[in-house]
Amino acid sequence: MNPTTTADQTLAQLSNWLIYSAIAVYLLAFLAHCAEWAFGSRSRVARLAATHQSGGAKTAPDTAAKGRTQSRTASAARTAVLDQPSTRRTAEDASGPGDSPAAVGSDPRSDLLGRIGVSLTTLAFLLHLASVATRAWSVTRPPWGNMYEFSTAFALAATGTYLGLLAARKQVRWLGLPVTTSVLLTLGLAVTVLYVESAQLVPALDSYWLWIHVSAAIISGGAFHTAAAATLLYLARDRFERAEAVGRRQGRLAVLWSRLPTAERLDTLSYRLNALVFPLWTFAVIAGAVWAEAAWGRYWGWDPKETWAFITWVAYAAYLHARVTAGWKGRRAAYLGLIAFITFVFNYYGVNIFITGLHSYAGV
Repeated sequence: MNPTTTADQTLAQLSNWLIYSAIAVYLLAFLAHCAEWAFGSRSRVARLAATHQSGGAKTAPDTAAKGRTQSRTASAARTAVLDQPSTRRTAEDASGPGDSPAAVGSDPRSDLLGRIGVSLTTLAFLLHLASVATRAWSVTRPPWGNMYEFSTAFALAATGTYLGLLAARKQVRWLGLPVTTSVLLTLGLAVTVLYVESAQLVPALDSYWLWIHVSAAIISGGAFHTAAAATLLYLARDRFERAEAVGRRQGRLAVLWSRLPTAERLDTLSYRLNALVFPLWTFAVIAGAVWAEAAWGRYWGWDPKETWAFITWVAYAAYLHARVTAGWKGRRAAYLGLIAFITFVFNYYGVNIFITGLHSYAGV
């Protein structure tokens, strides 16, 4: 690549229009997922379970008090999911192809809203992908040479992780709302605050390691992002289950948390995503050190970006180590996972914007 070559502004403008179109469709997908969460009713499995319990109380009056107590305890285990009403399976059991909404008789209105949300998310992803590809085409280089480009690629990876889970027959449609919410926030910040014109790279970035190191970091960030969303939902669902188990009065959002999978299932999903992508993040850190040696003549210099990348690696390593060796599950592990994700976010936004270092040449 020749740094003096100018960007194709026609393709750059097309990329801008595509990203604006993607944002508009993401917004429609967000509204569809909101409607599914707000208006979708409980699954038939959960309704039948409640009917069965109430029927048993009528036919056995002498055990009514005991039945009510058992009902409160058992209700915490009922999964009234948007599209995955689990039937007493363990969280370790992966969702199979037979767990479709139609197979379990979920509410048709909720199912339709969910399908519309997924379809719109897929369309937005394709527009988003076309925007990133066109941006790369306009300058014939990887489309992550600055914070704007990295943000759009990072959001694309987050959406891709969500759609990839759906394509793998994992019943995770309930992730559509938090994923589209965070993607909209990321893209909104990118096009308003972080946007820069399409241009060639500075010489230090003009390397094939840009494909290797940064692409690994982007994919890792997308998976970490989705895992963090599952962790936040786990904390909400766990709080709901604890309150329901002791018969405590629930708030207005209780009906939303009741439609999520069990807390155990959410906790397991978050752990599996983090564990799956951690080796790739390890590779990204190592690749960055190799690139630093080629660009600056040393593998490690404790530059702020390098330091926080290492801190992020240590945080996720501590999270995985605590789960595997110390048996941490539940809320303690969730808090540690969120701390690790916060270090990742700070490494990107905080270090790039507020701290000066060798990576500052990438620009905003």
